Amino acid sequence: MSPTGQLHCRRTLDARCDQPFVVLTLAAGAIATLGLLANSSAVVIGAMLIAPWMLPLRAAAFAILQGRLLLVGRALLTLVIGISITVVLSLLLGASVGLPILGAEVAARTQPNLLDLGVALVAGAIAAYASVSTKAISSLAGTAIAVALVPPVCAFGLLLANAQWSEALGAALLFAANLLGILSGGLLTLAVCQPELRLNLWRSRLGLVSLLLTTMLLIPLSGSFLSLMSQAREAAALEQIQHAITISLKNRTLTLGKDSELINVRIDWSQNPPLIRAAVRVTNPRLPTARQVADVQAYINQQQPIRYRLIVQRVSVDVIGPETEPNPPELVPQDPASPEEINKILSDPDRQAPD
Repeated sequence: MSPTGQLHCRRTLDARCDQPFVVLTLAAGAIATLGLLANSSAVVIGAMLIAPWMLPLRAAAFAILQGRLLLVGRALLTLVIGISITVVLSLLLGASVGLPILGAEVAARTQPNLLDLGVALVAGAIAAYASVSTKAISSLAGTAIAVALVPPVCAFGLLLANAQWSEALGAALLFAANLLGILSGGLLTLAVCQPELRLNLWRSRLGLVSLLLTTMLLIPLSGSFLSLMSQAREAAALEQIQHAITISLKNRTLTLGKDSELINVRIDWSQNPPLIRAAVRVTNPRLPTARQVADVQAYINQQQPIRYRLIVQRVSVDVIGPETEPNPPELVPQDPASPEEINKILSDPDRQAPD
């Protein structure tokens, strides 16, 4: 049998919806859902290793290049069955547990961007390469961890159970990006590694549709990526400004620096110029003065490419204690007895007990 024929036999087995596929899907779905509910990344990673969904995807990529529509349909049907099982399972678990607020592990899967699509393309390429190179089989475990198919579906079911529709849409978009990224990466890699399949990629309508759908995902994912970049820039600017305020309070305004402590800094980017709100804990209620705040603002604007306006909120520190001393002077012994004198007094038989 030719290498292509052997590859076809292996991919036919990968496309089957047999008992191991269903059992592993149930196990991966249950573990991933429980891991998301417990907000445990380690448990979610375990579910990624168990999930068998990479197999039908790999089979679909090969079948598309071969033009075997029956095998494509079988592989996609197997994948749809796995997705349906996982959604129902996560929905039931989420409804039965009834957590009012889902953790960060779920939230992390509701805002996909271009980086997620890039990871999926590379992972799909490695998975396809492992199917034609026995030396790369060991990379499949890392590929399963790098791109997650089951956790976004479980997050989708949990968000549906909590009636969080917009977040559920984000989880569905992440799954679509991973799915199409893996499929497109696998198609391109197989076309490169198997010369006899190279021309079939451009002749196959399903292959072109897959690549087209992956390209269309660039539109919503680009918006999320630009938002992520904007948040990163704002966080970097906030860190720089907080450092500049701290240095200015301690070094440039001598009367304020020794009696103050920076508590919090927030920036209102909606205003023009951006408004910095700094909370300062002070022991002197007359500080900071308007002149000192103006000096700090001038120092910040010297360090930054854009101008800011600064407002300082004063948080006074009041020291409160009891009005009377715990030990009046007449009760404090001026010349305490030594241990030898105390033992002598206690051993005196004529000593009278106190009233």
